[in-house]
Amino acid sequence: MSQASISGAARPSPSSHDVPTRSVRVGDAEFAYRELGPRGGTPVILLHHLAANLDDWDPRLIDGLAATRHVIAFDNRGVGASTGSTPQTVEAMAADAVAFVRALGHERVDLFGFSLGGFVAQAVLEREPALVRRAVLAGTGPAGGPGIDKIRWTSIVPTIKALVRRKHPKYHLFFTGTATGRAAAQAFLDRLQERTEDRDGPVANATFSAQMKAIHRWGKQSPWDLSRIGHPVLLANGETDAMVPSRNTIDLADRLPHGELVPLYPDAGHGGIFQHHTEFTAAALEFLERAD
Repeated sequence: MSQASISGAARPSPSSHDVPTRSVRVGDAEFAYRELGPRGGTPVILLHHLAANLDDWDPRLIDGLAATRHVIAFDNRGVGASTGSTPQTVEAMAADAVAFVRALGHERVDLFGFSLGGFVAQAVLEREPALVRRAVLAGTGPAGGPGIDKIRWTSIVPTIKALVRRKHPKYHLFFTGTATGRAAAQAFLDRLQERTEDRDGPVANATFSAQMKAIHRWGKQSPWDLSRIGHPVLLANGETDAMVPSRNTIDLADRLPHGELVPLYPDAGHGGIFQHHTEFTAAALEFLERAD
């Protein structure tokens, strides 16, 4: 693993630190979003994880994608600065994501879903296939995947440990306990603080609760017939993901007709794509820029 994968190395331009937060009306709600990178071509829509807002995207990853791609990150309904009530099902979150894309006037997009965002991306692929060209799914798994419905319980001990040690919960939830994992965790959390102005609103307890219910339902669902998803899909994860067990990512790659698995990142957990952001960004860009 290169040092750039775990360090706060100089970020490229354009920068996610500098772009303004905008909003667009979607039905009865205002959705907050940020976009950067060159316009034209197929935009990449980012779908985020549990209890995350716009400021929880790793700026190295976002800036890396935006070096060549039009990138759009947004807060789904009720999240961060977006108004409305957060849905309690993945399918309703997917419907809101589709409505957001169309409110911006886009008819064809690429999706990048991380964790809960990967569940939402799968629902979009299944229900609105014509809207999507390609998808990247990271740290995620299929409906009914093993261990997904237990995220609340697997999160308790690491969260308590983090509070006792005065660390952010992601320090233990997203990274391994090795020296490499701890260095990657601190570097990632430091990067999340680099934007100092126009930061996003906090994630409310009601939003966290609704998202947890949606995740639990996703984990309890009967498995979907993923053979109906004909899109090219790139999949990535750390080799020791405790939140969405890594075998789920392998299962997705096997069940999707055009699934392509990035070798699982060593000594990395749920936040493997942030720990190995340099390698992952290169793989994602190569995949997204392929000719159809």
